[in-house]
Amino acid sequence: MNLLKITLKKYLAILICVLVIFTGCSKDTSTFSRHTKGSSEALLNYEFKVHYIDVGQGDSILIQDGNKNMLIDTGTNESQNALVNYLKDQRIKEINYMVLTHPHEDHIGGADKVIKNFIVDNIYMNNVSTNTKTFRDLIYAMKDKGLKANEPEEENFKLGKADCNVYGPINPTRGDLNTYSIIVKVTYGQNKFLFTGDTQGSNERDMINKGYDLKCDVLKIAHHGSRTSSTNEFLDYVSPKYAVISCGQNNDYGHPHKETVEKLKARNLPLYRTDENGTVICASDGKNLKFNCSPGDYKTGVR
Repeated sequence: MNLLKITLKKYLAILICVLVIFTGCSKDTSTFSRHTKGSSEALLNYEFKVHYIDVGQGDSILIQDGNKNMLIDTGTNESQNALVNYLKDQRIKEINYMVLTHPHEDHIGGADKVIKNFIVDNIYMNNVSTNTKTFRDLIYAMKDKGLKANEPEEENFKLGKADCNVYGPINPTRGDLNTYSIIVKVTYGQNKFLFTGDTQGSNERDMINKGYDLKCDVLKIAHHGSRTSSTNEFLDYVSPKYAVISCGQNNDYGHPHKETVEKLKARNLPLYRTDENGTVICASDGKNLKFNCSPGDYKTGVR
């Protein structure tokens, strides 16, 4: 009888430990568990896809043309496990281009873990640095893999059949890392996508004045829908057909801001947003675009 009690006690103790371990390890995936909210089955036959990945209050975008991959930004420290799992779910093994638009934590938080888990061929970064653990982790991971950063210039490269244009940063302001953001335009057939990082209104005006070709079908709204970006002049110049905002549910910044959302609504732009839709996937056949979900709404953030 005593032996039976001891055995049962040991069994219960082991069971409790297992439950604690699994419950404790589930934080990253439960926080960002909305990746499958929109159905992606209808997009399986498309070669070209853009994944605006739900990484909470941050940015991470996967662009695929066949087996060629580009990753623009890598989300937050908190979302790095969810990001790696998402990339593995897409059967990614090699990232041909990684673009880190600027060194804020919500854009480079998962970069070190991505570098450790996948083959990364080329990294684009600007020449501004920060004295943060997140940035140091990135640099150490690059050194471990023998990777060196390419400083962005006005240049073009191919991602499969897609044409990629790198713009900026243009006229960055010392002390404002957002103004150092790298801008990337991707053209696949007749469809065009613009990725803006946390570009500010001053950068937008400078790009217009420089005559950059920024026309696009799908615009990733800069700086999570902040009022400091997406000027009327810029939106008119870019003339998008769809808009995507990457931001976290009930974030502390009040993103997206009322001023930005009202501009999009006034232009009748369908607005997709990761805080409502989870991961947004847009597929192209070179002429037509198809999304994995319906647009979100025009509500503003709460602060």
